[in-house]
Amino acid sequence: MAALIKLSELAVGASAIVREFPKTGPAFIRLREMGLLAGTPVTLVRTAPLGDPLELKIRGYHLTLRKSEAEHVLVESAP
Repeated sequence: MAALIKLSELAVGASAIVREFPKTGPAFIRLREMGLLAGTPVTLVRTAPLGDPLELKIRGYHLTLRKSEAEHVLVESAP
């Protein structure tokens, strides 16, 4: 198993698989409703000019997350 990194640390254009995210609280509910679940592949499409927010491609659509939200999601680099 590859090392886990924060989603906020993923390089632009890189793909990864979600492994862990908050298990409680409003962040958990919001991420789950947007389809960000364990085992879901994601690709970092781009970041805003100042680095926040991040644009992700997930389940065929583009999702924008604040960097502070992405710091709570752990991903594993995809092969």
